[in-house]
Amino acid sequence: MSSLLSISIKGKDGSYKSYTISVSDETNEYGQNVAMWIEQSKEDREAKKPRTYIGNGRVVWTDGSIKVADKVQPAEPAQTPAPAPAEDEDDLPF
Repeated sequence: MSSLLSISIKGKDGSYKSYTISVSDETNEYGQNVAMWIEQSKEDREAKKPRTYIGNGRVVWTDGSIKVADKVQPAEPAQTPAPAPAEDEDDLPF
């Protein structure tokens, strides 16, 4: 079974660059089964634009299983209502 990995790497300027890594079950003529390229948008993939490859490699160890990571949705910030003034208190400055 082949796998695709999505990673982000932080640059020196603090911005992130996204990459895709493919791990294949079959090796090429150089003994490699891993490829890495700059992540493409859905539109670029649908338009069949060529990938910008970063490099190739090989798996050097595995326990035999790769699991898909669960997507984590960012939590909505809790909105606390403003406390209501007590009935016997006035908001008047005098």
